[in-house]
Amino acid sequence: MAAPKRGRSGSAQSKPWRPLGFILIAIVALTGGMFASGHNTPRLGIDLAGGTSITLRAVAEPGQEAAINKTNMDTAVDIMNRRVNGLGVSEAEVQTQGNKNIIVNIPKGTNSKEARQQVGTTAKLYFRPVLATDVSGGAAATPSPSASSSASDKATDKASDKATDKSTSSSSATPSATATSQGRPVTDGLKADASPSATASSKASSSASPSASSSASDSTSKLQAQYATLDCTKKSVRATAGKGAKPTDSTVACGQNSQKQWQKYILGPAEVDGTDVKKAQAVFNTQTAAGWTVTMDFTGKGAKKFADITGKLAQNQSPQNQFAIVLDGEVVSDPYVKQALTGGNAEISGSFGQEEAQSLANMLSYGALPLSFKEDSVTTVTAALGGEQLHAGLIAGAIGLALVVLYLLIFYRGLSVIAIPSLMVSAILTYVIMSLLGPTIGFALNLPAVCGAIVAIGITADSFIVFFERIRDEIREGRSLRPAVERAWPRARRTILVSDFVSFLAAAVLFIVTVGKVQGFAFTLGLTTVLDVVVVFLFTKPLMTILARRKFFANGHKWSGLDPKALGAKPPLRRTRRPHAPVDPKEA
Repeated sequence: MAAPKRGRSGSAQSKPWRPLGFILIAIVALTGGMFASGHNTPRLGIDLAGGTSITLRAVAEPGQEAAINKTNMDTAVDIMNRRVNGLGVSEAEVQTQGNKNIIVNIPKGTNSKEARQQVGTTAKLYFRPVLATDVSGGAAATPSPSASSSASDKATDKASDKATDKSTSSSSATPSATATSQGRPVTDGLKADASPSATASSKASSSASPSASSSASDSTSKLQAQYATLDCTKKSVRATAGKGAKPTDSTVACGQNSQKQWQKYILGPAEVDGTDVKKAQAVFNTQTAAGWTVTMDFTGKGAKKFADITGKLAQNQSPQNQFAIVLDGEVVSDPYVKQALTGGNAEISGSFGQEEAQSLANMLSYGALPLSFKEDSVTTVTAALGGEQLHAGLIAGAIGLALVVLYLLIFYRGLSVIAIPSLMVSAILTYVIMSLLGPTIGFALNLPAVCGAIVAIGITADSFIVFFERIRDEIREGRSLRPAVERAWPRARRTILVSDFVSFLAAAVLFIVTVGKVQGFAFTLGLTTVLDVVVVFLFTKPLMTILARRKFFANGHKWSGLDPKALGAKPPLRRTRRPHAPVDPKEA
C-alpha cells in the first residue's frame, strides 16, 4: 500500500525547529545591531526625559484668514525646525496639530527661554548686498562639472567669480536665470550661479571689505575680524553668526553652496524687506531650458527698492554684484545681477529640482505672509518628574505582566512554560525595535506609548489563550495531544489573525486621525500587534508542537494543563469495523 501523502500540516509538524531558528536568529541580529549602533535604550519623549513643550497658534491679519493654510503652516514648521536646530538642540520635535496649531517639543538641556523666543517670532527675511564671500575654512570650492551636479542644491546657490567665468556663464554647466519685466524675459537680468570657483574664493577673501572705500573705522575693523575668524562648519557658530544685527547694519552670515560646503559672507545693510515680496512661487519654465525656476512679484514700494539695489549691484564686479536672500540670519540664495530690474518681478533659476524650487519659493513667501504665532501654552516637564512618570509606567507594566503570568500559572499550569517564554520573546523584540527606531525614524517613547506597550501584554496573552483553548477543545473530543495541536491550529490561527487585524486597524486609524502624544500610543499598539502575529506563528506554535511530543504533555499529566480527566474529555475515538456484506451463494 502506498504511503499517504503528507499535507502542509504534516510538514509543519515535522519541522518546527525551522521557524524557531529563524526568530532566534532575527533576535540575535537585531540585538547585535542595537549594540553596534550605540543606541541601547529607547529614545524617551519629552514627558519622560523632561523638557519644554510649546503650543503655538497661527494668527492672521484681518482680512487675510486664507493665509492660514497647509502650505504656509508647513513652511513655518520648516523654519522653526531650522531655528531649533540652530540652537544645537537634538531630538527636538516640531509638528502641526490640526489646522492652526504648531507643537514644539524641546528636550532637557536647552535654554527654554531662548527657545521660546526663537520659535515664537515671525521669520525675518531680508535682501542684502554681498560685499565678500569665501568658502568657510579657506578651502576653495570647485566649479560644478555639469548642470545635473548642482540640481540637488537646496535653493542655496552660491557665488562664483563671474570675471573669470564670464565666458561660460551661459553654458549648461552654470545654472542661470532670467528676470522678467512685465511678463517678458530680459536676458541675463538676474543670475543664480551654483558653481563657485577657486579663483572666486581667493579673490573674495583677498578683497574683502565691508565698504567700497575700505574705511578703517572701528565697526569695519570689528566686522573684518568677525569675518576672518568665522567658521561656518560649526553649528554653534552658524547659530550665532550675525545675530543681533539690525537691518541697517552690515553683518556676517553663513550659507551652504551646491557642493554642500559652508560659505561665509560679509553683507551690507538690508535694501529690501521680505514683506516687500508680494508673491513667490516655483514654476516650470517651458519657454526656455531653465527648467524649474522661482518667480518673485514685488509690491509697489518693494519694486522701486529692488530696482534701485539691482541697478547699483549691476555696476560692480563679483562678488559685489550679488545680493543675498537671508532668512533668520542664514543665506538661502545669493543670485547676481547684470542690469537693473525695473519690472517689479524677477525669476531665479539655478538648475533647481522641483523640491528645491518650492523650498526657496516658500521661504520667500513666508517673509511676506500676514501670519504670526501666539503662545497658547508652555509646559515644562522636569527630568525628575519625567523619571517619576517612567517609573510609574514601568511599575504598572510589571504589575500587569505579573497578573498575566499568575493567571497562566493558575489556569494553564504547564502550558505557561510556552506562554511565558513567548511573552519574553515579544518583550525583547519590542524593546530592541523601539531602540532602533529612535535614531532611524525619530520614534520617541512617551507615556502614552508606554501605555500602548502595557495594553499589548493583554493582546499577546489573549492569542495564547485562544490557541490553548482550541487544543483543549480537541482533547475534550477524545483526541490525543499531537493531532489535537495540529487540528486546533488552523481554527486558532484564523481567530488570532482576525483579532489582531482589528487591533491593528484601530491603531492605524488612531495614528492617522490624531496628532502628538496620542500617536505614540497608536504606533506602539500597532507595532506590538504585528509582533504578536510574528511571535505566535514563529515561536508559540512551533514550541507547542515540540513539547507535545514530550510525555509530560502527551500523557496529560495533571500539572500539564491538558489533563483529559480535568477537562472532561470523552472516551478516545475508536474506529469501528464496517460489517462485511453477505456473500451471495451464487457467487460462492
